[in-house]
Amino acid sequence: MSESTPSDDSLRTTPLDALHRSLGAKMVPFAGYAMPVQYPAGVLKEHLHTRARAGLFDVSHMGQVHITGDDPAGALERLVPGAIRPLKPGRQKYTLLTRDDGGILDDLMVANAGSHLFAVLNAACKAADISHLRAHLPDVEILELTDRALLALQGPEAAAVLAGLAPVVADMRFMDARAVEILGRDCFVTRSGYTGEDGFEISVPAEGAERLARALLEHEAVEPVGLGARDSLRLEAGLCLYGSDIDTTTTPVEADLAWTIGKARRETGDFPGAAHILEHLRDGPPRKRVGLRPEGRAPARAGTAIHAPGGDAVGTITSGGFGPTVEGPIAMGYVPTALAEPGTAVELMVRGRALPARVVALPFTPPRQHRG
Repeated sequence: MSESTPSDDSLRTTPLDALHRSLGAKMVPFAGYAMPVQYPAGVLKEHLHTRARAGLFDVSHMGQVHITGDDPAGALERLVPGAIRPLKPGRQKYTLLTRDDGGILDDLMVANAGSHLFAVLNAACKAADISHLRAHLPDVEILELTDRALLALQGPEAAAVLAGLAPVVADMRFMDARAVEILGRDCFVTRSGYTGEDGFEISVPAEGAERLARALLEHEAVEPVGLGARDSLRLEAGLCLYGSDIDTTTTPVEADLAWTIGKARRETGDFPGAAHILEHLRDGPPRKRVGLRPEGRAPARAGTAIHAPGGDAVGTITSGGFGPTVEGPIAMGYVPTALAEPGTAVELMVRGRALPARVVALPFTPPRQHRG
C-alpha cells in the first residue's frame, strides 16, 4: 500500500468506485487510485471465502494494452525473455520486461487474441511500460485501453458462477484466453488470476462493469474481496509482487522465475539482459528468492532482516504476513544461494529480537488452477 495519503480528489477511480463505496469498502490510495483494501467482512474472511468459494476483485487499475501490427509477437520478443511467437491463438503466458543489466522492469500477462496481443501490466508500472514499449517497438502500435474495467473472479466455484452467465467459459483451461459476450457486452476472458486458485480475469467495457459485477455478486457463492486479501492470497501462492519481490535489481533467475525462459530463448540469447541472465543460469545466481516459515505466531513483514543463525544479516524479507489458509506467519525474501535449500535454519530480526525460521519450498498452498 502507498505510504502517502493523498486527498481523494488527487486519486483516480475505477468504474466500480461507486459500487465499492455502496458495499462499505474501506478505500485506500494504491498506485494512484482509490482502491478497496477490505469490505465489512474483513481481510481474514475475504481470504478464506476465496479459497472456499469465490471472491470478486476489482483490478481495473492495472494496464490493459493491445499490441497490433504485422508481427506483434516477434516485436514483443525483442523486449522479453519469454517465447511469444509460439503462443497459439487463444492462449496466454506470464513473462517479464527485462533491461540490459538483467533487472526486471515489470512482469506482465500476454495473450494471443488472434489479430493482436492483449497484455496486462502492473498499475504502478503501466505508464513507464507503455513508454518503454513505444520507444523500443516503433514497428507496432501500442494501444492503451482506457475505456475498460478488469474484474478477477477467483476460487473453486468461480467457473460454475461465470458459466451461469457465459456457458462457453466452462471449457476453458488455465491460461486460455477468449472473446466472450457477457450480458450483451464484448468481453475478453482469460482463465487466470493471482491467487493460486482457479478463476478468471474479465476485461469488460467500463460502462458495463458495474452491471457485470453486481450480477456476479448476486450469486450466493461470491463475495467482494479487497487488496488486503488479494495480497495474502498471492503470498500464500508464492507469487511475486512487483516493487517488493522483484524489481530492477533482481534477475529472473534470482527471483526463481527462470522457468519463464524457454530453451529456444536461452539458445538465441536475443533479449535484454541476456548476458547477465544466462550467466546466472549457467553458474547459479548469488542469491535466490525463497519461502520462509517463522516459528511461533509473530509475522515478519517486508524489510525484516534475515540473519544466519547467530550471525550477520544475509538477506531481507520482501513480502510477509499471516497466512490464513496455513494458519501461521509466512514470508518470502532473498538469501545467498548457499542458504536457499528448504530446511535451512535462519533468524529473522523482528522488533529487535532474533526469531527462528526456516527456508521452505514455495508455494505455501498447493496451486488449484484448472489445467484440464
